[in-house]
Amino acid sequence: KQWYQRRVAITAGELQNENDEQNGLLEELQGEISQIKAGQGADSSASTAALQRRLEEMESEFREILESWEEEQEQKEWEVLPEDPPACPTWYLGMNLNPADGHVMDYSTGWSWNASVGHFRLALSNDYLDNIVWNMPVHYIAIVRHQQGVVDAVKVFRFTTGPFSLLQRFDNSDEMWYRSRVTNGGPIQESVASTATNLTDDPIFSVSGDLVFNWGFSNNGVRIALTGGYLSDVGSDDQNTHGLGVHGVVDPEYKWTYTREPYYASEISNIQDCDNTNGCTDQQIQGTDHGGSRSLHSNGVYGNYALYVSFNARSFPEPGYKLQLDIGQQCE
Repeated sequence: KQWYQRRVAITAGELQNENDEQNGLLEELQGEISQIKAGQGADSSASTAALQRRLEEMESEFREILESWEEEQEQKEWEVLPEDPPACPTWYLGMNLNPADGHVMDYSTGWSWNASVGHFRLALSNDYLDNIVWNMPVHYIAIVRHQQGVVDAVKVFRFTTGPFSLLQRFDNSDEMWYRSRVTNGGPIQESVASTATNLTDDPIFSVSGDLVFNWGFSNNGVRIALTGGYLSDVGSDDQNTHGLGVHGVVDPEYKWTYTREPYYASEISNIQDCDNTNGCTDQQIQGTDHGGSRSLHSNGVYGNYALYVSFNARSFPEPGYKLQLDIGQQCE
């Protein structure tokens, strides 16, 4: 309940700040328009035609800002939550990964920043991280592959310890979470659509086992992988652990990269046996969101991958469900 009330307070504060900024800009424009109309502005010595053009431009800008502001307020109404947390189990969207949106959410980007990434209006179509949800103490996580917001496949896990937030769990500088196995006994729910494709090398749905976080090995790191895939030894440089949030030239314990550009960064690495005897030169990466290394090769997009978390929800809607940012469930 304390977390939920904090979310309400932060959301209300953010909305108020945006409102204040927009109101200030609108007042400034209105004042300048009034000055020009009265012939008292800085342009009062210009020709009547020039003044008229400037006035029309400013009034057009004023209308665009006002319309944009009103539209955004309507679309943000979902953010204003009730004072008390819901009585029934609820899933919250913490992250979305789109491997072909031009932004690379690799090992060193977003996961441990304690900051939001992206915009809520594009939360299920682009890379996105909700930092309020990321700070929420949770017991359950759902990894959802979806096609334009429609569930394609889902796995639900219960964390073995907690409740801890995802921000805490992805703090790989803490020995507790570095190369950590965070679930036990496999998924408590696994649902895949009968029409789902690309399941032979999907990093989540083609392998079994439990979740591991912050899997660092030599100067490589993978944020989320499964024990049913190959897990590299801590000193190995084989680049053969695959999953979500990947980087091939990174200090996995302290999150910084050796290169100024994300040359070896990738968002989603498919399951494969990458022969590193010749430098592992043919790594198959989902989509186009990866660095410029010639060893990284773009592959097809299997979908977006969303991370939902909950304190008490044990099951997730089945394939075919249209996703929302918050997903409430009926009480038993």
